[in-house]
Amino acid sequence: MQTTIDKRALRARIRAERDRFFALSPAPIAAPSALRALLEPGRIVTSYIPIGSEADPQHLAAAALAAGCRLALPHVTTREAPMRFLGWDGRSALVEGRYGLSQPPSDAPDVEPDIILTPLLAFDAKLDRLGQGAGYYDRAFATFPNAWRIGVAWSVQQVETLPTDAWDMPLHAVITECGWIPRP
Repeated sequence: MQTTIDKRALRARIRAERDRFFALSPAPIAAPSALRALLEPGRIVTSYIPIGSEADPQHLAAAALAAGCRLALPHVTTREAPMRFLGWDGRSALVEGRYGLSQPPSDAPDVEPDIILTPLLAFDAKLDRLGQGAGYYDRAFATFPNAWRIGVAWSVQQVETLPTDAWDMPLHAVITECGWIPRP
């Protein structure tokens, strides 16, 4: 008999655990050597500006810039439209987007990422990822299947197992405050 996991309840539980942890440890996630090894001049690394208790990737983005990579951030307009990745220099003003996202203005250049740093709600040992539920990153992973998919999270967001759907693509790695977790 297969156990069904209620994604809505799991999301609520993980958000609460993440919020509690964040209250104790709000420091940005450090860039591990395994990530630095992937950073080459000219590569495009997408990052994000954290919302609430999401793990902060600013040190990861700074490492990418220091290695000569170009940065991009997600840009969201509607639930139906795919998320775009737009170039960002790490300093230019951002605009408020859907869901409270800080994102580049819509006229910033579209880019094709080599590395996608992704926020998440939960991950498991197989590096399956549970997101917010709108499917933006799932669609982006399908659009850019050759990009490295790297989750950025707090260690308390790891769960034993996650339900997956046919369109889910596992991450290549997850970076937490404890370090780099590669796909098994």
